Amino acid sequence: MTKHYDGDKCWEIIETFTHQLLGVEAFNLGNVIKYLYRYRKKGYPLEDLKKARHYLDRIIKKYEQKH
Repeated sequence: MTKHYDGDKCWEIIETFTHQLLGVEAFNLGNVIKYLYRYRKKGYPLEDLKKARHYLDRIIKKYEQKH
């Protein structure tokens, strides 16, 4: 496990937020959390924030299509 994930802490947070979600939504939200969690730890903050935004935009787009 790499240092920018603080051991299992990041994965525990992802599991907490996604445990009742299925498929693509769980995947996208997990990636949002992952990139927000590490954006100040890995050394590429802007890149990780943009990646988090990309996955969040995918979730938002899906909800906009439903409503």
